[in-house]
Amino acid sequence: MTPARPRPGSDALRETLAYYRDLGVAELYLDERFEEHEEISNPPKRPASEVAALLQPLAHEVSGCLKCRLCKTRKQTVFADGSPGARIMFVGEAPGADEDAQGVPFVGRAGQLLTRMIEDGMGLPRSSVYIANVLKCRPPDNRNPEPDEIAACRGYLESQIDLVKPEVLVALGKFAAHFLLETEEGITRLRGKWGSYRGIPVMPTLHPSYLLRQPAQKKEAWADLLAVLARLGIEAPTRKGKTS
Repeated sequence: MTPARPRPGSDALRETLAYYRDLGVAELYLDERFEEHEEISNPPKRPASEVAALLQPLAHEVSGCLKCRLCKTRKQTVFADGSPGARIMFVGEAPGADEDAQGVPFVGRAGQLLTRMIEDGMGLPRSSVYIANVLKCRPPDNRNPEPDEIAACRGYLESQIDLVKPEVLVALGKFAAHFLLETEEGITRLRGKWGSYRGIPVMPTLHPSYLLRQPAQKKEAWADLLAVLARLGIEAPTRKGKTS
């Protein structure tokens, strides 16, 4: 017997599938007319001012977070930067020393390169996009995030994405890509290939800090950013020179 059609919304669909999986049902078949002509709809995007108001208590919660060991070594938490009404959201891995000092993501050398990638490469003001990290606290000596630290911070980034509702997510580096795409595949194999996070298109690309070490790879990141612009129907700016 075909199950009752789930109410609109990806969460409801997941709940329905989980329910039938628990009953031992291995396969479900949608009514052909539903499959071809109907789509599951998401709630409309809220006005930026409303999103900003909803993000404020989340940022306050993050500022006092004690969920993992990083709370003992940070100077301050690093929540986000940019527009709550952004069409594009960039996700990095963790704050560095400059970010830990200023409380703003991507303000060090890698952040300066990211800004040039956004403004010179994509022709967009940095203030028009939304930027956040998987971790909200700096790991000591800029080491890689640990699995338990990522797990502790998971809900914060998930809530940011749910509230901002970007049209495209750009995963900067392997940790962001692994978080959003739930894969362990290397970033050099993932980059340039569209994935999905809860129905939102994800473009994995190289982290700006990697590009500082491997400047020859900037052309790859440029191609990824062009793909993002094309996906959104935004005309790419005339390139006057290389992003350096």
